[in-house]
Amino acid sequence: MTEPVLRLEQVRKTYGGALVLRGVDLDVAPHTVTALIGASGSGKSTLLRCANLLEEIDDGAIFLDGAEITDPRADPDAVRRRIGVVFQAYNLFPHMTVLDNVTLAPRRVHGVPRAEAQERAREILDRLGLAGRAADYPDRLSGGQQQRVAIARAVAVRPRLLLLDEITAALDPELVGEVLSVVRDLKDDGMTMVIATHEMGFAREVADQVCFLDEGVVHERGTAAEVFGAPREERTRRFLRRIVEAGRL
Repeated sequence: MTEPVLRLEQVRKTYGGALVLRGVDLDVAPHTVTALIGASGSGKSTLLRCANLLEEIDDGAIFLDGAEITDPRADPDAVRRRIGVVFQAYNLFPHMTVLDNVTLAPRRVHGVPRAEAQERAREILDRLGLAGRAADYPDRLSGGQQQRVAIARAVAVRPRLLLLDEITAALDPELVGEVLSVVRDLKDDGMTMVIATHEMGFAREVADQVCFLDEGVVHERGTAAEVFGAPREERTRRFLRRIVEAGRL
């Protein structure tokens, strides 16, 4: 049996006494896309932040390629070098060009020579439809373009795992499609991804595994066809009914 790229075992996380993750189990197989769905506040973003060690868990364990990364002896910086993260806020350096934003981590963190990092960055930017924007600064770009740059920056370090946290939430509706098309391309390339998203149609299209979270619990998981087409749990059915009524699926 193939070792999961990411495994969460009974992960618990509290904020100020409030239990946000309540014993979450999750396996993410190589070259698959897992979509986390659920209402705001259900724990999706917290799960991703814990997986990247941006938040310390209170109980349980998290494994990357079979090695426990929540072991106190694990080096968080070494773990983060293997995991790419893209948030809904672009977090680009405004004083750096697009090319410099994308090459910063490969050069400074991974020790890639400048020429090699730039060649790789230009290839990625070209694939993401940004070939002519390498010398631009972020404030010259649209929101969709900035988010594509943020994805390019995450992919440039060749991560083992890519975490995407509501990456279309801050975008105007007409810009959402261009960002989601990039994620489709990454899936076709075999990138292992975990996506927290409110884009239900997109999740149904690209996800190999869908997990419905509610109040910090994974209430249902399965293929996209199973969860969206024939949900077993009443909470899942209730959530999806609201989504359909809102015209989002």
